[in-house]
Amino acid sequence: MLDYSTAPARVDHQLAAAAVAQVALLGALAYEVGLGPVGWLTGVAYALGLAALLGGAARRAGATALGPADVVTLARASLVGGVTALVADRLGGDGYPVATLVLLSSVALALDGVDGWVARRTRTVSALGARFDMEVDAFLVLVLSVHVALLVTPCALVIGAMRYGFVVASWMLPWLSGALPTRCSAKVVAALQGVVLIVASAQLIANPAASVLVVAALAALLWSFGKSVTWLWRARLIRPGTADRHPVEGRRIGAGSVTAR
Repeated sequence: MLDYSTAPARVDHQLAAAAVAQVALLGALAYEVGLGPVGWLTGVAYALGLAALLGGAARRAGATALGPADVVTLARASLVGGVTALVADRLGGDGYPVATLVLLSSVALALDGVDGWVARRTRTVSALGARFDMEVDAFLVLVLSVHVALLVTPCALVIGAMRYGFVVASWMLPWLSGALPTRCSAKVVAALQGVVLIVASAQLIANPAASVLVVAALAALLWSFGKSVTWLWRARLIRPGTADRHPVEGRRIGAGSVTAR
C-alpha cells in the first residue's frame, strides 16, 4: 500500500485541476451541442459539490493526495458531470444530440473497471477509493434514470432512487449498514442497470421494448436488494452487533455497489 502522505500532488491541487477539466468539458459541450445556461449552472454546481465532498472525505481519511486509481475515478466523475449537465438542459427545455449523452455515459461506465484494476496494480486500494467509485456509479445511474424516465418510462426513476432510499432507511435501521459478502450475481445486476439505462437512452429500440428492458432490470435490482436485506437481517439475528461493522472488505448494498478495491 502506498503512503499518500508522500505523494507530491495534494488533494486540493488535484481537485482544482478536476474543476478546470469539468469547466473545459462544459465548454466543449456548449460549442458542440449548444449546452444551455441550465446545463452550465448544473455542471458548475456539480463540480463545486464534488470538490467539497471529496475534499472533506479525503481529509477525514487522512489522505493528503489522491492515488492513481482515485484520479481515474475523478476523470469518470467529470464525465458524469457532463451527463448531468446535459440531462439538466433537457429538464430545462433545451435539446441536445442524445448520441453525446450516450457517448459520455458509455465511456464513464466502461472505465468503471479500470480504476479498480489500477488500484490493485499500484497497491493503492483504499476505503476512500472504493466509496468514491461506488458514489460515482450510483450518481450516474440516478442521472440516467431521470433521462430514461422522461423518454421511456417513469419506472426508471425507481432504479436511480433505490440506493439512496436504502441509505435513508439505514439511518433508521443501522443493521442495514452492515457489510455484505461478495456475490457475483449482485455485481452483474449492478452493472446491468447502467447498461440498460444507456441502451434505453440511445433510443435505438422502440419504446415498448425499451420499457420491457427497464422493468426487467428493475425487477433484477429488487431481487438483488431483497436478497441482500435478507442476508443482513439473518446476520443480525445470528450475530447481534456484527452487522453494524464497516470493514473495507465486503460489498455495500446499493445500485452501482462494488467490491472494495
